Amino acid sequence: MDFLRPASWEEALAAKAEYPTAVPIAGGTDIMVEINFDHRRPDHLLDLGRIGLLRQWEVGEEVTRLGASVPYAQIMENLRGTLPGLALASHTVASPQIRNRGGVGGNLGCASPAGDSHPALLAAGAEVEVESVRGTRMIPIDAFYTGVKRNALAADELIKTIHIKNATGPQQYSKVGTRNAMVIAVCAFGLALHPETRTVRTGIGSAAPTPIRAGAAEEFLNAALEEGGFWESGKVITPSIAKQFGELASGACNPIDDVRGTAKYRRHAVGIMARRQLVWTWEQYRGSNGRPLEGAA
Repeated sequence: MDFLRPASWEEALAAKAEYPTAVPIAGGTDIMVEINFDHRRPDHLLDLGRIGLLRQWEVGEEVTRLGASVPYAQIMENLRGTLPGLALASHTVASPQIRNRGGVGGNLGCASPAGDSHPALLAAGAEVEVESVRGTRMIPIDAFYTGVKRNALAADELIKTIHIKNATGPQQYSKVGTRNAMVIAVCAFGLALHPETRTVRTGIGSAAPTPIRAGAAEEFLNAALEEGGFWESGKVITPSIAKQFGELASGACNPIDDVRGTAKYRRHAVGIMARRQLVWTWEQYRGSNGRPLEGAA
């Protein structure tokens, strides 16, 4: 195995063009596990640890530009107000040591359906900026996942920046695992309210071959909120709406039975998380708009 260590982004792109099968490594929290267990033995490793721009972020007026190697710990500390869903997801990643090393770019590159950041990125409506010596292109997050541990990257492309819409409404994220830390998700769910467009977006992890959105659940909820005048009035979400939303989110899943959980359990858990997150985020939305919560003094 050869180890490539470029000193600049331009050198990294040139190396990837020359060795298209080279596997990028930044935090190394996924690839090194595979190598240590001899599950993977690439001919070349492309170390991106010296590329400073990948560890930078910029909060714009509408969008945050997040370098592919910004550690989860930095997202938790600096971006919880701008990207609350992703910050919540970052809290669930493994251990403090791994949160100090791993980043969203690695999650995207591995494209595991159990990756912790995927539901939050789907719910927020992210775009992935990728680059090669041929140029730069933007991939919408909905088009990024193409199969089990497969993504839309060309062989000579590297992930540079993730563009994530700044939160204009409440966001939530939750994950089911067999313990509180160092655990792969049995399933996960993310939800984001987008008041400026009066829409709701979702993200589901570890309950289908790829990370997915609950499309039918979103369509139902968007119509129910609009037709019922919920955005204007800020009234309480009815139990029937929350129940139907959860059932539709559960129905979006296409899980398998494995050592971490059964397909039936994953569907059930996703439905519960969807229903609860809808209630939580809507209560936050009502409070943030200056409307007193019903029953409050």
